[in-house]
Amino acid sequence: MTEQATTFLHILRQQPWSLWWLQGKRLARIEVRRNLLSRRAWWIYFLAFVPTVIILIHTLTSSHPQFGITEDSTILAGIVQFYYIRLGIFFGCLGIFSRLIRGEMIERSLHFYLLSPVRREVLLLAKFAAGSISALALFGSAIVANFAFIYVAFGPGGYDYVFNGPGMGQLEAYLAIVVLACLGYGSVFLLLSMMFRNPTPAALLVFGWEAINPVMPSLLQKISVASYLRHLMPVTVRGADIFALLTVPTEPVPGWVAALGLIGLIAVVLTYSCYRMRTLEIRYTTE
Repeated sequence: MTEQATTFLHILRQQPWSLWWLQGKRLARIEVRRNLLSRRAWWIYFLAFVPTVIILIHTLTSSHPQFGITEDSTILAGIVQFYYIRLGIFFGCLGIFSRLIRGEMIERSLHFYLLSPVRREVLLLAKFAAGSISALALFGSAIVANFAFIYVAFGPGGYDYVFNGPGMGQLEAYLAIVVLACLGYGSVFLLLSMMFRNPTPAALLVFGWEAINPVMPSLLQKISVASYLRHLMPVTVRGADIFALLTVPTEPVPGWVAALGLIGLIAVVLTYSCYRMRTLEIRYTTE
């Protein structure tokens, strides 16, 4: 081991990791309560659970012959691919993560955190963790509820499909997609909230980029959250008419490669966000 590596490891051991962990955990707990229990979060609950209400109505009012399991599985995959990934999680994370920094600037309360004896990187990562937990709690619960309502209507056939067939594997894949989508979009919107006074126009540009990304060159497709998530879908759904633009066939990528690629993208965005947080200045007169 070189002298430089030894010095670096020695510096790492001297850092107050336990203190940073305690500070981050307490900050995250505060932010989670604010995200989930605020009256302003009602529309994020709506985004998460409106498909659940529709599926529940379908379960209660329609007949469910056993041969319809495959069709309903495809419908559920379409809801995840076209609604949650493209719309629900996207705008839900925009609402959650954009207010973590920019929202407190507007409310003129962020300086209380910045004046406290907490490293700015710890503050940023704690807020990111809180936003991620909030988004996962909402959209993860919605996916589980959707999945349950889809297959409970088929009785023993649905039970057999879930526990003796591919159903449980599909649920695990959907939950993995939700986790990566929340982390990916959350990191992007957290960064945008520090770069722009109003992150919404920039977020709409990101929305447009995600929509046209499947027809871009393969190198540019790597700068997209949805492009990685596409390869994790357990059931392939092709769009019709204008929605076919969203499902242009691309070279298949193993799921673990897509997951690692997205995690790498998240790490890069968070690293730059920590740098921006270190140099962040608040001028309430211009906010």
